[in-house]
Amino acid sequence: MASSKKSSLALALKQNRPFVSLQQEAFLSILRTASDLSHASDKFLREFDITQQQYNVLRILQGAAAEGLCRNEISARMVAAAPDMSRLLDRMEKSGWITREQDEKDRRQVSTFITDSGKELLATIERPLHGKIHRLFDGISSTDLKMLLDVLAQIRSRRSELSKKDIYPA
Repeated sequence: MASSKKSSLALALKQNRPFVSLQQEAFLSILRTASDLSHASDKFLREFDITQQQYNVLRILQGAAAEGLCRNEISARMVAAAPDMSRLLDRMEKSGWITREQDEKDRRQVSTFITDSGKELLATIERPLHGKIHRLFDGISSTDLKMLLDVLAQIRSRRSELSKKDIYPA
């Protein structure tokens, strides 16, 4: 009688029955890992009085440099969707991390820019955050990391294809 070894996910979830399929286990594993990483990121960023979404906006705007970006361009570049970008930007502007300027020719066009205060906050966060990220992936080979990136890209691409066919909505 062969004993079946439980996966680390089954143990973490305290699951007694086997997963329906390897695909289901992979899907749940991705969700659990994303949740764990998101929780750790929230906890880390809380020390700087900033949310993940605000941090993401600052990184996006720093990359945009002097050109700035409109609200929709920022939304399109977010790692995780922000349900109300206008309110998010309002809070960030109130904190002094960003500024917004209306286009003189088209008043509907509003560009968002990172302020010096926002740049200083990013600089303060970056070093300890990069250290945590490097420690997290320490010991995982470059080959395995590249394979992970490739597999995740395949999954995102497949989900995008299926959402166009309305099989797996966005």
